[in-house]
Amino acid sequence: MAGLLIAFEGLDQSGKQTQAESLRDHLAARGVAARLASFPAYETAIGQELQRALHGERDYGPDVMQLLYVANRYERKGQLQARLEAGDVLICDRYVASSVAYGEAQGLDAAWLAEIQRFLPPTDLTILLDIAPETAVRRKATGRDRYERDLALQARVRESYLRQAAAGGWLRLDGERDRAAIGRDIVTAVDLRLGRR
Repeated sequence: MAGLLIAFEGLDQSGKQTQAESLRDHLAARGVAARLASFPAYETAIGQELQRALHGERDYGPDVMQLLYVANRYERKGQLQARLEAGDVLICDRYVASSVAYGEAQGLDAAWLAEIQRFLPPTDLTILLDIAPETAVRRKATGRDRYERDLALQARVRESYLRQAAAGGWLRLDGERDRAAIGRDIVTAVDLRLGRR
């Protein structure tokens, strides 16, 4: 049986990691093989370069940054495909849509950003945890990277996410709500998908 790829998207501090881990635990309790993947994957060579750039040690333009993010996902393509072929549920904290959102917010072409990622495994369900940029700032006041510090950029990223969600039939959830309520909505949606496999 083919696996299922679920991507969590949204601004930083929207609860993606928390909800991804919670969903994994829910599925594991039901006996479903579920794996987490997080992007950027900082443990790879390209991931380490991204980390340096995000903390001001490198000065790349928006196009180069997004090419690095995309390459970082391609570094993991074989592992992702193997898990899906084994029938696992793969839960990604950020995936293809992140490059579209952040790149588009910096003036890059959304169609190009989607095209260069078309050979990555496609998502079966994308969940947008929608929060205001001001909420992201409130939830993480210190230690923010260069993208997190730019409130105007974060507003444009959110606009791109909302556009993608409307066009792509994503599950859009209000990330300002109680995390348990959000988690229940996620579980309901994923259980429905699993029931149709």
